[in-house]
Amino acid sequence: MYNPRRNYHGHPLIQIHPPVFHNPFSYARQYPPVDTTILSQSIKEFQVLLQQSGILLERLSDTEYSGKIMEAAQLNQQAEVDRLVQSIEALYVTINTSYTPSGVIFKLQSPAAKQGGNCCTLNITLKWGK
Repeated sequence: MYNPRRNYHGHPLIQIHPPVFHNPFSYARQYPPVDTTILSQSIKEFQVLLQQSGILLERLSDTEYSGKIMEAAQLNQQAEVDRLVQSIEALYVTINTSYTPSGVIFKLQSPAAKQGGNCCTLNITLKWGK
């Protein structure tokens, strides 16, 4: 005869339930309402950085100009590298440049950085050596 409390061999049926974990703090956690104002401002600032990075990359594609930057970097002339980067017309964001024998990093900061705020940065890392 079939017994629902025993398996077909007649052994007792053991029911194993998966463990359930409850976070005791989950019910008390309150989040503020979503406000996208700051995110929207950051997106606008970042779009400016993308536009400015296009100007920078376009100028760097000139081999004569980029050769001057590479020569100054090889001689560890940071002031000359900075001067060359800042001499690019239409660039108005702050750009910090660092370099190694194998590459260069241009760190573009949002225009708001000049007023003490800084929502975002754009790092451009380019390889120029082995």
